[in-house]
Amino acid sequence: MRVATNAYTNAMLNQFNVLVSRQNNLQSQVSTGLRIQTPADDPTAMQNTLSYLANQSTQAQYSANIGTLQTRATSVDSVLQSLQTISSRAGEIATSAGGATTSQSDLTNYADEINSLINQVVNAANTKDPSTGKYLFGGTASGAAPFTTTTDASGNVTAVTYNGNSTVNQAQIGAGMTASADVPGANTGSTGARGLITDSQSGADFLNHLITLRNDLNAGNATAVTNTDSANLQKDENNIAYQVANNGVLQNKLTAAAAFVTSNSQNLSQMISNTSSADLMNTMVQLSQTQTSYQAALQSGSKIMSLSLLNYLPA
Repeated sequence: MRVATNAYTNAMLNQFNVLVSRQNNLQSQVSTGLRIQTPADDPTAMQNTLSYLANQSTQAQYSANIGTLQTRATSVDSVLQSLQTISSRAGEIATSAGGATTSQSDLTNYADEINSLINQVVNAANTKDPSTGKYLFGGTASGAAPFTTTTDASGNVTAVTYNGNSTVNQAQIGAGMTASADVPGANTGSTGARGLITDSQSGADFLNHLITLRNDLNAGNATAVTNTDSANLQKDENNIAYQVANNGVLQNKLTAAAAFVTSNSQNLSQMISNTSSADLMNTMVQLSQTQTSYQAALQSGSKIMSLSLLNYLPA
């Protein structure tokens, strides 16, 4: 007959289960480095951790948006620098062509150079974003070349058509903060982002002004070159300078936003660690103690369960 009763057996098994569960939990904490394995471990801490993780995911999206905008802004800036060089040269030609001693031969040569500049502007305005393959200056209609041309029998551009729109994409770079690296090729309205080539707000119409300048040069109309074309080209130059400056401001804004997002992400990682990470040294000590207790419980249980009434009879 056994001394141990069913009640004792159940209590002993329950104690074993408690120790095994605690041992498994501590082993998991040591292997993962996480104090919280399930919501039941610490409901408040788990809720805070989930909130931190959601915020961290949002920061990661901000960071991705910023990276995309930075790449696009860099590509746009490269085109703007080229257009600024072209604009400067066109202005020099208009100034030189207006001189009293300029011959028709000189004017014709200048006209030929303007033809070359027109083609360069069209090519620049039809630049694709190398990261996406979409056109940079078509607004949201970026799937096709924004500018198409009409040429004469000699291959000279006589007219330009804009196929894009003046709408730009916005991306969120922070809480309540959006930005756009898009520059529409043309905006003939009175509001919205300024157009790169044609812009009613500033009076810019770069390609058409170049075409008019070339025609006036070929016609020997130095007066029109001096009185009209030069002034129009100055509007184009001013508009391009505005775009260069605006792009620079954007890049500075994106750099600051990227630094802020990085700092937020690091802070959140630390908060997650503080909330959910286990104190490995203390956890390993608890694990060792629990394992010792479990072994002792097994040995005690084994001895007690093997006792009978004979062990209590006098010798």
